Parts: sequence; structure tokens; C-alpha cells
Amino acid sequence: MNTTKNTILITGGSAGIGFEIARVFSKAGNKVIITGRNEERLKKAAAQLDNVTAIVSDVSKEADIAALTERIRTDFPELNIVINNAGNAYVYKLATGESATKAIEEMQTNYFSILSLNEQLIPVLDKQPEAAIVNVSSIVAFVPGHSLPTYSASKAALHSYTRSLRYTLAQTTTIRVFELMPPLVNTGFSQEIGGENGIPPAVVAEDLFNAIGSDTYEIHTGQTEQMYQLYRSAPAEAMAAMNDR
Repeated sequence: MNTTKNTILITGGSAGIGFEIARVFSKAGNKVIITGRNEERLKKAAAQLDNVTAIVSDVSKEADIAALTERIRTDFPELNIVINNAGNAYVYKLATGESATKAIEEMQTNYFSILSLNEQLIPVLDKQPEAAIVNVSSIVAFVPGHSLPTYSASKAALHSYTRSLRYTLAQTTTIRVFELMPPLVNTGFSQEIGGENGIPPAVVAEDLFNAIGSDTYEIHTGQTEQMYQLYRSAPAEAMAAMNDR
């Protein structure tokens, strides 16, 4: 797929992985739209990039998804790539009486909101000569981290959904479906779980850029590939390795 002259929506694009993805794609001659909940942070991010539009939007709220979709249809009818990057995570352990509340919030942002936004924007994407959806999941979609138990579950659900969506859309459309699966990344989002030991977010963004150009639909960036192979050959060892921190 072409990696230039696209119109790209990136949710959660004001910081971390989302910001680096916006930087890489805007630099390559794409029109980029970034969303986030914090208007000040969005404006600051957009000011550092070329050809970027910032839209305040909270994907965990259905009303915001509906408003964002209407804005896209009106102002960016040429949209052809959606990158679902916004995420929510809680660091805690199971069996402490707080799992349900945290899981509901994580599933809303990391799973249900993505289904909703994709469903509303697929008719827009389907009108374009080339189009793609990118769902950002995680290494924990394969092997859960015990300190991120319900976040891991939400990413596992997203992984399963992404495979089904790829299969479904391939039957009737030309929309490509990618899944970006980072390991630990050094962002503000991950500091509570040792993010300073993770790979730079710029590496993740470059890997996505290259994968879209080569039509590599499942992107195991950084240590994700090694963990995936270990998971396939020795699941118990993979679980021990993931949680030996």
C-alpha cells in the first residue's frame, strides 16, 4: 500500500506511540488527523508537526465517536487510513475486588470504542481506491502480564477481532486490516510498569510505516516476535518470561 498522499486518522495521537506515528506519516507527505481528550496537549503536538489537524475527542464516549465520524465525513471525505491507537490501562493484581470496574473502562477504550469507530468509518474507507485500518494491540495479546490483567484481556479480544475483521473485509472490500503489536515502549503511558526499559516509540512508528508499505498485516515489533515464537513453542515458559519482572 502507498505510504504517502493518504489522509490518516490517529486516535490518541498527542503523545507516545500515536504522536510518533503522526510524525512519521506527516513527514512522508500524508495529511494527518490526531485526536485526544486533552485540547492543550493536542494543540502542542500539532504545532510540532506539518499538515496535521487536531480534533478533541474521547473515544471512550459514543457521543464523541459520532461527532468525530460526522466531522470526518464532512471535512475529510477522502479519509483512507484509520489508526486505532488510543488506549487505557490499569496496573493492579486480580482478586483484589477492583477487577470489574477497571476491566469495564479498559474494554470500553481498548475494544468496544474501536469496533464502534471502525463500523462508522468503514463506509468512508470503502469509497477510496486504497484504504486501511490499523488496530494497535500489544505483546500481551499473546501472553498476559499479571500486573496488567484486564488490559491484557482487552488486547487479546482486540487481536481476535482484528483477525475476524481482516477476513471479513477481504471478502467484499479492498480495505486492508493491520495489527500493530508493540512490546514495552518508553512512553509516559508505560512508566508505571518500567517503561524506561522499553523501546523508543519512534521505532514502533517506523515499523508500522514499513509494514504498511509492504502489506505486512501483523506487525511484531521489537521483542514481540521472540515472545510470540516462545508462546507458540512453550506457552508456560513464555508466561514465566513475560512476568519475570
